[in-house]
Amino acid sequence: MARIEIYTTPTCPYCHAAKALLADKGAAYTEITVLEPALRETMTQRAQGRRTVPQIFIDDAHIGGYDDIAALDRRGGLDGLLQA
Repeated sequence: MARIEIYTTPTCPYCHAAKALLADKGAAYTEITVLEPALRETMTQRAQGRRTVPQIFIDDAHIGGYDDIAALDRRGGLDGLLQA
């Protein structure tokens, strides 16, 4: 199984949507809540300067936010990454 990390905040609707998409796929993930400035800075560095949440990584590859992972799924590319 792929290693999935998702950076979130508790009230972000896109974060909830991304987690629901992953749950629908049966994918386990590690959630990192970025309320602390140091965690947000780590996320921003890993995400090439993107500061919005969610930011999603699959096996250290930056997927992007919810719109990005949803588009990847619509194109049929998400399932293969999750199986890797």
